Amino acid sequence: MTEPPDGRRLFATPAGIKLAPLKAIDDGKARGFVVQMRAGRFHGFVVRQGDDVHGYADKCPHMGLPLAQSLDAYLAPGGGLIACSWHSALFDIRDGRCVGGPCAGQRLIPWPVSVDDGVIVTMDASAA
Repeated sequence: MTEPPDGRRLFATPAGIKLAPLKAIDDGKARGFVVQMRAGRFHGFVVRQGDDVHGYADKCPHMGLPLAQSLDAYLAPGGGLIACSWHSALFDIRDGRCVGGPCAGQRLIPWPVSVDDGVIVTMDASAA
């Protein structure tokens, strides 16, 4: 499947897409994913905390840039917060709320994901 000529970037995915086994992300770490769809590409990331996963679109609400400048570098030192590597904005892992930096009052775009039989899968946004 090729990307549309206008290179549309999407901010949601359909439910049921199998992303990776849970064990593909170390506990306390994050991993980026690109999902190619007919309408464009979705760029997102998943943070693992034990058996729980939290997903977000890879877009900082401050400037609209992807959060990580390096592969899978979505977390602040220590791993307790999501960090924008461009402007040092910090976000709560559980709800995507900005807790520091230039995006006060804003949130990351949630990407509903869950673990089903040991595999990280996308969920319907209304089920999140």
